[in-house]
This record gives sequence, structure tokens and C-alpha cells, in this order.
Amino acid sequence: MVSYLIRRLLLMIPTLLGITFLVFMLMALAPGGIGAGLQMADGEADAEERAAQEAYLEDRYGLGDPAVVQYVRWLSRISPVKFGVRDQVNPAGDLIRPPRPIDEPPLWDWYVDDLPEADPVAFEFDADHGRVERDRIFRRAHNDYSRQRTNFVVARLSLRNALAEYCLEVDLEHLVSGDGEVDYRLLGRTEPDRTAESWPAVQEAGERLIDVYEESSQSQRRLLAVFLAQPYEEAGFTIIPGFMSVAAPDLGDSFSRGQPVVTLIRDRLPVTLMLNLIAFPIIYLIAIPSGMLAALRRRQWPDVVLGLLFVGLWSIPIVWVGVLCVGFIANDEYLGWFPVAGISDSNAENFTFLPQFTDDGWHRGVLLDTLWHITLPILCMVYGGFAVLSKQTRAAMLDNLNADYVRTAKAKGVARRDIILRHVFRNSLLPIITMFVTVFPAMLSGSVVIEQIFTIPGMGRLVIEAINLRDREVILAVTLIIAIVNITALLLADVLYALADPRISFS
Repeated sequence: MVSYLIRRLLLMIPTLLGITFLVFMLMALAPGGIGAGLQMADGEADAEERAAQEAYLEDRYGLGDPAVVQYVRWLSRISPVKFGVRDQVNPAGDLIRPPRPIDEPPLWDWYVDDLPEADPVAFEFDADHGRVERDRIFRRAHNDYSRQRTNFVVARLSLRNALAEYCLEVDLEHLVSGDGEVDYRLLGRTEPDRTAESWPAVQEAGERLIDVYEESSQSQRRLLAVFLAQPYEEAGFTIIPGFMSVAAPDLGDSFSRGQPVVTLIRDRLPVTLMLNLIAFPIIYLIAIPSGMLAALRRRQWPDVVLGLLFVGLWSIPIVWVGVLCVGFIANDEYLGWFPVAGISDSNAENFTFLPQFTDDGWHRGVLLDTLWHITLPILCMVYGGFAVLSKQTRAAMLDNLNADYVRTAKAKGVARRDIILRHVFRNSLLPIITMFVTVFPAMLSGSVVIEQIFTIPGMGRLVIEAINLRDREVILAVTLIIAIVNITALLLADVLYALADPRISFS
């Protein structure tokens, strides 16, 4: 069993790599590429703000690099094994990474013979530099680097616009895309036409970019020197100094919300788990006994009534039921029995946990208030699950009731109760285990439809919002978590199969 588990765990690694790589490449092939959802729309900010944003995105995500390089960089962040210089943790708990080098200006050889090189910078903290002083020095260097990098992006955008005008003038408009991007690789294969009317603007923008590149590179060198002097504590611990270390996986920051992805998942996951941990037991406690009863009373009225009831419920769309619940049962103009949205009252933080009577009257408390809010969502989650699980249980029970070992047990005089519970039901567990494996990952992914209808801040809404906003860090993190849960559920199913059926072995 141990060797089997080890093999399965090792196979999880290439499976997870394949799943995350596929999702990453799908985002890369989508219109606008991986960073489409991270860019502000035109008109939402002025040129300087857009440049500052683009500088931040390039520094954080490396959007200018090929998609495969970006994927490998993302893998290095989520991996507990780190290579290279260790990250540091500031007093606020944020990870601080070494600054990315400034990219070479496009077509720099059109304006100068050689690129200027930044001077070497050395920096060390001494005993007089306390934690506050070290933090101040690093922030000052980081702010200067951010400002210079923004200036570099602004100058590069100016050069891009000038080159776009130049391409249109010299009949190279095919090198300019619809959004104004210039194909520098193909343009660099041509000789510059210095007689064009737009060339002076290109020359001026190019020389300006070279000057800003020199200042930005020098600022990056200063920040890197301060970082290497270790103003903060290093994350994790070292395995091979300067080469390998171990630290907690970093799922990144959500650009659309400006929060760490771990924080978003930590806030949303308990809500989804609470709903599913209530809904799934209800489904199993109703569907499995109903399936057993239908099998034992085959073609009798319990079998017919339960079959019609569950199939009828399964046929009703969840969207329709959810809208009816909000529009009639929860609407104050009709029944108004339940809240319309959310999982708690807006003033729930002032409630006591348990209900109580006080001088002001009856107070339902946090427990009853939460149950009151989630009643309708739970109702919508459970009613459609009865049919499939009940029918699976019924079919498995019927197969085993007609087996030879049942007739043998009856002939030996074994009690009917023991035959059903200890033999027939146990051998019918395999389809039920399979069903459990398929629904178990939903405990983390959440119910998108129900959470949208009832405005529940769970994982389902988080995933949909991330997809709409193309928040790649959230999408990749949730994809990774759900993939791990799915693979773990399959492994758990294999173990449960062996426990339920002695004939199944791990060999």
C-alpha cells in the first residue's frame, strides 16, 4: 500500500503541471494575452498612471516575457523549493523580491553605438541601522526605482507611438497592430529611413529612452544592493546557501483586488465549506436510505413514488428554483420568510452566538441567524442531488440482491437485516464511493449558480469574478487547489475501494 501511495503521489506532479500549463496557455492564447485583464482600459487613467501600472505589471508578472517563461516563473513562486536569492519578509508580512533588471530599449542601435552601463553599487547595513531605519532605506530605494521604471515605460510608450507614425509613413503599416503595438523584431531587420518626416520624432524619443534607461538601470542597481544587504528577515530556510531554499508557496496577489490570493481564498473558502458540509450529508442521509428502500421494495409504491419524486426534482433547473425562492419566499412583498442575500445579518458582529431573551426582547444570535440565511441556498443545493445518488444506490443494491452469495446466505438462515446491511449494502458501496469522489471537489470550488443568485461570498463567486476580470493569479491558484483536491479524491477513492471490497488490492 505504501509503495502504491508513493507512486500515485509522484504521478500527481506531472498531472498538476499539465493542468496548470494548459490553463496558463489558454489565458495566453485569449484575446489580449495573459495580461489583458490586468490592463486599465483607455480613458480610465492618464498616461502617467497607465505607465506606472504597466511598470508594476512588468516588474511583478513579467508580461513582456514569453508565456512559457512567465509560467516557469509562476511555478517557481508556488513551489516550496526555491532557487536563487531568497525572498524577504517586511514587517507587514509582504514578500519582497529582488528587482527585475530593466529591459533593453527596443532598436537601441538605431540611436547609439553602445548601451550605457550602470555603475557597480555596493551597500551594507551597519550596527546603527535599526529595523525602522533599514525599512526606511529600502522604501526610499524602492520608491526611486519605481519612479525611474515608470519614467522608462513612459519614454518607451513615446517611442512606440513615434515608431508607429514612422511605420505608417514608410509603408510598414503591417508592423503595427490594431492597438498600436509595433513589431520591433521585424522592424529591426529594416534599415531606418532617416529622411522620413517622422524620423526626427523617432530620433528624439529614442535618445530620450536611452537616457532614461541609464537612470533606471542605475536605480535598479541601487535597490538590488540594498536588497542584498538584507533589510528584512529572509523567508523560509536555506538548504544550499545562495542556491536552494525552502519557503511557503506564494500564490501571488490579486491585481483586481489588491490583496494576496491566500487572503481571498481564506475568506471565501470557509463559506463554501460550511454550505457543502451541511448540504452533502443531507443528500446522503436522504438519498441512500431512499435508494435502499426502493431496491427492497422494487416495483412497489415506495419505489415508484420515490423514483418519480426524485427524478421530478432533478428535472427542475436550479436557476429557476433559486429565482423563485428570492422572488417569492424571500421577498417581503410575498412571503418574506427568509433573507434575500448573504449568509448573515449586516449587524451580526454584535450578536451573541446562541439565541437568548433579554430586556430588549428575543435575539436570534449568530447561530440561528446563519441558519436562517443559508436555508434557501441549502435547499437549492440538495434537492437536485437526491435522484442520481438514490438511483445509483438502488441499482447497486439490486445487482447484489440477485447475486449468488445472497441466495447462499438466505439458505444458511442468515438474518435478513444482516444480509442487507453487512453483505448487500457493503458490496454496493463502490458506486457510492465513486459518486462521493465526483462531488467532493465541489466542496472547494463552490456552487457558482447558487452563490450568484443569493449573493454568497464563496469560492464559486470568486472564480467567476476572477474569470470575468481575467485575474490570472486567482484563476491559477484556484485551478491548482481544485486539481490537487480532485487528484487527492481519486486517491482516496482507491483506498476506500480496498476497504469496502477485500477483493481489491493495491498490487
